[in-house]
Amino acid sequence: MNVTSTDSGTTGSYPIRTERRDIPVGDGPAMGAYVARPSAPGPFPGVLVGMELFGVDAGVREVCDRLAALGFVALAPDFHHRTAPGSELPRDPEGRKRGFELLELMTRAQVLSDVGAAVDHLRATGSERVGMVGLSVGGHIAYLAATEFDLAAVAVFYGGWLPTTDIPISRPEPTLSLTPKITGRVLFLVGEEDHLIPPAQRREIADALREAGTPHETVVYPGVGHGFLRTDRTTSADAWRRVHALLAGTAAQPPRELSQST
Repeated sequence: MNVTSTDSGTTGSYPIRTERRDIPVGDGPAMGAYVARPSAPGPFPGVLVGMELFGVDAGVREVCDRLAALGFVALAPDFHHRTAPGSELPRDPEGRKRGFELLELMTRAQVLSDVGAAVDHLRATGSERVGMVGLSVGGHIAYLAATEFDLAAVAVFYGGWLPTTDIPISRPEPTLSLTPKITGRVLFLVGEEDHLIPPAQRREIADALREAGTPHETVVYPGVGHGFLRTDRTTSADAWRRVHALLAGTAAQPPRELSQST
């Protein structure tokens, strides 16, 4: 399979291969995952892809495929594997309602266990350096993961609830309060009209990163709301360029060597 991105703002030239994997998790059933990788000889750096509420659906798999075409091993864990394994929810009100029901069953400890298993799998299969890209709730998970694991870089697409305790994975303390534990670089991407991340929360996130001395970049895109990676071609193209630069620039560097960007 050969994937070349055209409207994404990046051009990937690697032919890729994809597969489904079951990854052992210490505190629960095996976790399904979608894996896309260059079919050329490696090794290649690894990137976890954090899913949205709707599961590892076609949109999440497309993100993995694009990353693989750019030279990364992309792995999207099924964070619903304990409660609704393999589910791909429709992007409609009923699917969203069900997604929030499943989100309420997902604890911080479980998510960190899942991320740890996925990171271990990538490293065991040849990816010495690992980063993460997360979408919406997957963006929250990416930020959380960066506080617990040695991730070279994380790209957070419109990750909600970071300054709050509104969802189980943001408890007992808000995930944002863990920012000083991050050792890698953070790219935070959000739409100006995102109803889940209002201006006050955006300022809190930027302030927390700056005060912690975390190497980071925050980007607020005018005129777009939540989910712009799927819905706005121009914004998506710019975001993909930034994500590629982030991951390519950190793939072979120890996280502590990065300089700060705000």
